[in-house]
Amino acid sequence: MQLNKVSEEIIHFILLRIQFQSLGVFFFQSRFGFDRAMAFIVAMGIIIVGIAAIFIRVVYVVHRTGKPLKPRGKASRPFSTLIVLGSGGHTAEMLNVLQVLQKDRFSPRVYIAAATDNMSLQKARLLESSLAKEVFEFFFFFFFFFWWVGVYILAGEKVVKASQFLQIYRSREVGQSYLTSVWTTLVAIAHALWIMIRIRPEVILCNGPGTCIPLCIIAFLFKVVGIRWSFVFYVESIARVQRLSLSGFILYKLHIADQFFVQWPQLQRKYPRAHYVGCLM
Repeated sequence: MQLNKVSEEIIHFILLRIQFQSLGVFFFQSRFGFDRAMAFIVAMGIIIVGIAAIFIRVVYVVHRTGKPLKPRGKASRPFSTLIVLGSGGHTAEMLNVLQVLQKDRFSPRVYIAAATDNMSLQKARLLESSLAKEVFEFFFFFFFFFWWVGVYILAGEKVVKASQFLQIYRSREVGQSYLTSVWTTLVAIAHALWIMIRIRPEVILCNGPGTCIPLCIIAFLFKVVGIRWSFVFYVESIARVQRLSLSGFILYKLHIADQFFVQWPQLQRKYPRAHYVGCLM
């Protein structure tokens, strides 16, 4: 009886040893003991399961990317919107798009530009001021005797509540060395993360400036971890006739942009997931 029990224990020990060897942890077991080896196996299992879960979530997010933005009912709240501006023609094109945007459905609007780009934010402020002026004139026409109240409520508070203006650090300035740009890129990413945590927009509108890349990538990561599902709408610049800009190429290839618009038909043929909308200027 005792002999059978000893034989069973020996067989059990041999089977455990073979199992550890097959898992590649026999050295770890022999050096650190059985308990630590088991802890190592459990830890590795948790890591593998975690990586698999993240991978599945990323695949799900990529699969859902590209689905149209679901309209809300008339009584529901509008979409908070982040609008990325860039120097030169980028801002002119974006403001052209905003002229036809249904402002009541996309509010509050947060305009963001590079820290060294003051002109773009000035143009955005002029646009928002003109919107407030239009609303005030409508109010003034029908309610003449309340015009002082209209000035305060519509021309003042409406601009503050419906729009904000922020600046973000650039990853790399023009002419900056690549060595020093490593530090500025890290600072820009940290600043972009802080901004995205602060405003958590439901919609992001961008059209090519490099400042949109860290914001859009962070928005994608927010989708993966479930913080916020931000719909990214990218409009490629009219200057891009044959190939995409670097920003557009990154957002297209990584499936970060939910809707990708181009202004030339040959670009749409080259990039099938893009939508041709014609010239917007």
